[in-house]
Amino acid sequence: MTTTFPTNVTTTTSGAGHPTRDAGVAATSFTFAGRTLRQFWRTPDLIVVGGLTSAMFLLIFRYVFGGAIGTGDIAYVDFLIPGLAAAGAMFSGAGGAVGVATDDASGLYDRVRSLPVPRFAVLLGRSLADTALVAWGLVITVGLGFATGFRIHGSLLEAMAAVGLCLVYGAAFTWPFIFMGLSAGSAQAAQGLSFLAFPFVFVSSAYVPVESMPGWMQPIAEHQPITPMVGSVRALVLGDEAGAALGHSAGWFALRGLAWSILIVAVFLPLATRRFARR
Repeated sequence: MTTTFPTNVTTTTSGAGHPTRDAGVAATSFTFAGRTLRQFWRTPDLIVVGGLTSAMFLLIFRYVFGGAIGTGDIAYVDFLIPGLAAAGAMFSGAGGAVGVATDDASGLYDRVRSLPVPRFAVLLGRSLADTALVAWGLVITVGLGFATGFRIHGSLLEAMAAVGLCLVYGAAFTWPFIFMGLSAGSAQAAQGLSFLAFPFVFVSSAYVPVESMPGWMQPIAEHQPITPMVGSVRALVLGDEAGAALGHSAGWFALRGLAWSILIVAVFLPLATRRFARR
């Protein structure tokens, strides 16, 4: 597979005699995002497996566990689908760790480091492509949700805001997985590292109410990123009934979910960029 890199690049020399990187961040990012998206298209098993995974989780929780999980006045399917949509943003991004490790092992990044392109933009392109995969997973989850009885009780504007938040959360979570991929020695190791993030999903309000968990586990579930992210999406799609049922408003959850997103990016974007530069 060949990759075309931005041609509108000029290289200048600093006073110390070192070349400076003048390629535009946007041009480089979109070039690498396009390359990764073409990889997705040429290996459709990535897309199919992601869709099947979303379907499997939905059907298992909807029809196997749903009858045993109490959600008060909210139908379990209406409780579940927003949780799957928000938490699925992280699951969809997990494949990025394997993809980054594969690219690294193939020598692609070694070649890129010799080019006058912004190194941060290379990783940003990967993040953009993985966010597109998050959007695909969101389409699958919501589509299957409607087919199994899910209904939106909020307004169209609230539903659009919920979709936007899912994409923001998904984009934020691409950075920890990019860092994992750069840190792993192989695709297999990257896949193993990505599983370290999964307990955050299960110890959250994604699939069950926090109140149903053991007392010692509830503070853990409440004070981690996934729960406010899920809460914001759930509150928006449930509409007027959300405040009383969930204990807080959509705005309350969204502020915390966005704060967690900013923190995740602030920590892992620099870590990933430094790791990329030092490889």
